[in-house]
Amino acid sequence: MGEMTSIVGISAEYRKAEYLTKVGDVLGNKRRRASFAIYAMGLMGDGERKSAEPIAARACADPALVDAYHQRLTYFLSESGWSDAPLRRFAARYALEEMTKWDRVSTWIIDETAFPKQGTHSVGVQRQSTGTGGKTANCQIGISLSLATRSAHVPIDFELYLPRCWVDDPDRRAEAHIPDQVGFSTKAELAMQMIRRALADEIPVGIVLADSPYGDSSAFRRELRERGLDYAAGVHAPTSVWRVDDAGEWHGQPMAVADVGRATKTQLRRVSWLDGRKGQVASRFASCRVRPVNRLADGADDEEVWLLMEAPPGEPIPCRFWLVSWPKRATLEQLVHLVKDRYRSERVYEDLKGELGLDHFEGRTYRGWHHHVTVALVCFAFIVAERVRRFSQQRRAGEDQSITGAHCRQSQINPQPSLSRSIAT
Repeated sequence: MGEMTSIVGISAEYRKAEYLTKVGDVLGNKRRRASFAIYAMGLMGDGERKSAEPIAARACADPALVDAYHQRLTYFLSESGWSDAPLRRFAARYALEEMTKWDRVSTWIIDETAFPKQGTHSVGVQRQSTGTGGKTANCQIGISLSLATRSAHVPIDFELYLPRCWVDDPDRRAEAHIPDQVGFSTKAELAMQMIRRALADEIPVGIVLADSPYGDSSAFRRELRERGLDYAAGVHAPTSVWRVDDAGEWHGQPMAVADVGRATKTQLRRVSWLDGRKGQVASRFASCRVRPVNRLADGADDEEVWLLMEAPPGEPIPCRFWLVSWPKRATLEQLVHLVKDRYRSERVYEDLKGELGLDHFEGRTYRGWHHHVTVALVCFAFIVAERVRRFSQQRRAGEDQSITGAHCRQSQINPQPSLSRSIAT
């Protein structure tokens, strides 16, 4: 069993059983409860491959019944009509209950990850950008919404991106059982659907972090602000903005952010931040106030924002850009640390795939993909809560030791009489 999925101690095993029982209460149906428990324990347990067939083989003591177990799990994932939303909502609240005992939710992170596939029949598959270094592969793309505190990070929702070649093809829709009400949505529109659900569920809000497929959308940025959410979103080099002077006035012609970067290259400053995998890293940055061009309204956005520009090592001028809806008092260091926080989701994807088999699902249907992802999210939420609980215990122990140490140091300065001395005197 991997480090992430290892649950230590009798109390943790009791909490896991109690957690799965409560998940079963959300599902309601007795057969669904049992199938969910088998599949969830399979994802959290040992085994290199975590799809329905090997999970059934490991769960069934009688080899003669493995096929029946496999069919049962396949039906539960791909055919059974249970709803994903209530389970994802329950899991999110469970994890957040532990996460927010020490830290508040600081960011909502929109990101995407690839599910590599062979062939052309898995729902949503095509050759497309994986979002990692501009690589292209035959894959599905899943878009996630994660919540992060200073010390913990939990994904609470996922959507499958469906290219037009799937949405507009009746035969493919029928083969993958894509619901009639599901049409084409851009990645930014799918992200906003998840954000709306989180707001409706009264999830504690944070600053929305997103990459350029989302930040390039004027509609995405505008709706975030209309809903009272701040954002730090990547944009591509051609994105147009008006420069804003110290008085907040904008005039002249809009400029591509790449041109703004060229004009401010002499203002670049070195800023360092902590990367979870690389340790302390640094790059050069500059920032200025702008008003983005709103392509829908053929004018400027309603408010001015920060344009953050990065010139990575080896690059003479900025080539990475973000729009950040923070007030003027924000410092360059604060802006950098904020946008770089988005990359924490890469570690979450590694854990979900490497330990919980997020990308191991072998079914081909729309419902099956979402059901599999839901079970993985429910398992991950429990593991995150256990991690935070263990960290909290260690933190309390450290504080107790600190208090005890301070008391001992004070006693050495001003010793208290022992009990025997008190009686004797």
